[in-house]
Amino acid sequence: MRILLAIGAGGFLGAIARYLMQLITVKWLPLAFPYGTLIVNVVGCFLIGIFYGLADRGNMQSPEWKFFLTTGFCGGFTTFSTFSYEVYTLWKLDHTFYFSLYIGLSLTLSILATFLAISLVRSI
Repeated sequence: MRILLAIGAGGFLGAIARYLMQLITVKWLPLAFPYGTLIVNVVGCFLIGIFYGLADRGNMQSPEWKFFLTTGFCGGFTTFSTFSYEVYTLWKLDHTFYFSLYIGLSLTLSILATFLAISLVRSI
């Protein structure tokens, strides 16, 4: 139960951080390119790398902190960070086929799903 509460609290803070970072980015870079999302994704990937690196070294005091920071905060901030860590894990384990398949399927199917969903909603 404590891990679930830690994830929920981290997700709450991560979602707020994402919203605020995107507001700030749009204020400073009001262009058509989605800089806010790009920056959030890159920062989230960097943070999850730090958090998992610390956990691997034994620098996390408890499992709750690990889940608060990774699944909670980074997950609420951007799920792209989880994707990047899973890609890293596949690469680290020399699963080249799965590494490539996961990247290709994730990007292609996610983009297609977005287009399909928008088309379906527009047709209703």
